[in-house]
Amino acid sequence: MAVVHHAGACVALCLLAACGGAAAAENDERPVTAEFGGRIHWDFAEFDNDRRGTANPDDTEVRRLWLDVSGKFYGWGYKIEGDFAGLQDKFDGDNVDAKDVYVTRDFKAGKLTIGQFKQLFTLDDRISSNYGLFMERSMFASSVAPLYRLGASWITAREDYTLGGSVYSLESIDAWQVKGRAFGARGTWAPRHELGDTVHLGLSLAREYYDHPGRDGANGLRIAPRPAGHLSDNSRATLVNFNRGLDTDVDKYSLEFGLARGPVYVQSELSGADFDDGSQRGQIRSAYATLGWFITGENMPYDSKTGRFARVKPNRPNGAWVLAARYDTIRGKQHLNGAADFSDVSMEQTSVGVNWHLRSNLRFMLDWIESRNRDRLADTTLDRTRAVTGRFQYDF
Repeated sequence: MAVVHHAGACVALCLLAACGGAAAAENDERPVTAEFGGRIHWDFAEFDNDRRGTANPDDTEVRRLWLDVSGKFYGWGYKIEGDFAGLQDKFDGDNVDAKDVYVTRDFKAGKLTIGQFKQLFTLDDRISSNYGLFMERSMFASSVAPLYRLGASWITAREDYTLGGSVYSLESIDAWQVKGRAFGARGTWAPRHELGDTVHLGLSLAREYYDHPGRDGANGLRIAPRPAGHLSDNSRATLVNFNRGLDTDVDKYSLEFGLARGPVYVQSELSGADFDDGSQRGQIRSAYATLGWFITGENMPYDSKTGRFARVKPNRPNGAWVLAARYDTIRGKQHLNGAADFSDVSMEQTSVGVNWHLRSNLRFMLDWIESRNRDRLADTTLDRTRAVTGRFQYDF
């Protein structure tokens, strides 16, 4: 019954949003405009758990129910976006999460953004969840990237490159318990960026200063990815954990590569993060490689203004089909200064997926995942989980 209930809600919201979006376009030439948009992602997961630890239960969820309004106001752009998916658990205002809430201003040299926005870090995180080949981003992007934070950014985009930077708080509108400040930068270069012939290279950097994590009401700094999808909480493993109340500095980086050649698409990153609270240190190292093939002949589009890959547009009335494979690995170590590692945990994931883009804004996804967590010091397997996950997706 839950599946029927959620599916019915999806259809009703899609029809309502489509009607609202069509009416908003009439004011485009006015100094003040407003256009409504959003996305809905309805997910399911079926697990094949091993006997270690607590099993992941099979489940469904409205993963994302985003609604937004955007437009211009006398030369300034703006966007206000919220995620209402938490209302499925409890109908309460605290379960509505703020996403993009910002104003922008275009200048000849670039664009200024002020407010809450997703930071300029990693290719995988910069690609919209509406466009990625898999339901989940890489383990590094989903657990280490700074995501939505309050701050200010500047990005300059030219024909072949982008260069951007930001200063931001480690707080967000919803996660005010995280204290600290940070700055980051991202540069991309696309010597070829034609449809069906794109090469992307990029570098992302960030420096974050956490104030007393784990003390005085501040959240602890714990990195624990979900290896078999968003519903695999019981398969999480802690890679690093800084919660002793000492100020902690974190350096993050990611080397980006993307290639779109005809119907073939390749995406890969080498990433890392180093943690230091003065008494102990931790490090995370990660890498993934994704291969996609449009069996119906489409190409992966590229947006040179933002340095990321974009929306798939089917060539045929019956849609575009994409087959994809990914290998993703991440490893975390932690030790007291001058001592040997007291923690060394690795996680790896192999995924195979299929995407059916029935329309450019309507997609069905199915992923098969096999994940394994290992304690390297004890040379033991902590968890091995297989999962079949799927998604209905619509955006407007």
